[in-house]
Amino acid sequence: MTTKLVIGTDGEGSGDRALSFATDLAKRIGDCELLVAYVIEWSPYSFQTAEENAQRHKRREEEISTAMERVVSPAVAALKEAGLAASGVVRHGDVANTLNNICETEGGHQIIVCRSSEGGITKRIFGSSTANLVMSATVPVTVIG
Repeated sequence: MTTKLVIGTDGEGSGDRALSFATDLAKRIGDCELLVAYVIEWSPYSFQTAEENAQRHKRREEEISTAMERVVSPAVAALKEAGLAASGVVRHGDVANTLNNICETEGGHQIIVCRSSEGGITKRIFGSSTANLVMSATVPVTVIG
C-alpha cells in the first residue's frame, strides 16, 4: 500500500523545512507519494457587488496560478528529481480546514507542516493555523520546528 504524505508549504524557509523532512521520511518509507499543498488564506465571508465578486474570482484564479508557478511546481520538480512520486495543489480557504480537506479528498495518511514562517503577519497566521490543524485534523499531523 502506498503511503501518501500531504506537505503544507508556505513558500518560505519553514515550508522548505517541511519538504526536507517529508523527503527524508518518504525515502525511509519506500512506497510513498508526496502531495505539496499551498493554501491561500481566503475568507468566504465578504459582502460585495456582482462586479466585485467577478473581480474577486479573477484575483483568486491569478493567485492560484502564481502560487503554483512560484512555490508548488518548483517543489514538486525538486521532489521528482530526487526520485520521489510527487504532485501539487493550490487552494483558497482556511489553512487548517483546507489542508485537512485536501488530505481527506486525496487519501492522505499524514500531514506535515512547519510551526512557523519567517515573516511578520504570515508567522502569526500560519502559527495559529498549525495549532488549529493539530487540534482538528482527521489524520496524524507532524509539526516541524
